[in-house]
Amino acid sequence: MLTTLFIAIGLAMDALAISISSGLKLKGLRISYALRIAAAFGLAQAVMPVIGWFAGYGAGELIADFDHWVAFGLLAAIGGRMVWDSFTREETERTLEVLHAPRLLLLAIATSLDAMAVGLGLSLLRVPILHAATLIGVITFTLSFWGVFAGDRIGRYCENKAEMIGGIVLIAIGVKMLIDHSL
Repeated sequence: MLTTLFIAIGLAMDALAISISSGLKLKGLRISYALRIAAAFGLAQAVMPVIGWFAGYGAGELIADFDHWVAFGLLAAIGGRMVWDSFTREETERTLEVLHAPRLLLLAIATSLDAMAVGLGLSLLRVPILHAATLIGVITFTLSFWGVFAGDRIGRYCENKAEMIGGIVLIAIGVKMLIDHSL
């Protein structure tokens, strides 16, 4: 149980960082915005270990060969776009972009690919997946929810550069995934 808790917290860190970045971009933060972001990350982090658990060991090795590149590509593209947009977009457009469903879905998937690998490992250890996946999802949801509010607070102090900072954070997370995989 304690090991699963630490795994859940570790898996939630990328989602937390992106939630903070999202909070940086949002103007006029509403609880519904934070709930939407937290639900996307929490649900993805809960579903992906189940997929990995059912995938089995053989398929997991195939996924492990390129999952970090997929995650990096998605995060770098979205982050690069955020940096670009920080110089070219109007403030009113930026608020809606964070909550744009396809973008939120891509971010949730990109940050939860490692959860799929964890699910695969849990299947090898014969850990009951529903309990683990629920814990992973709840912790990710909670940290992401509060991360949006933390980002909003930080964004008040660096309002002009918030979107650029958020984009750089996404790119850095993608690079970190590549580095972690190569070690």
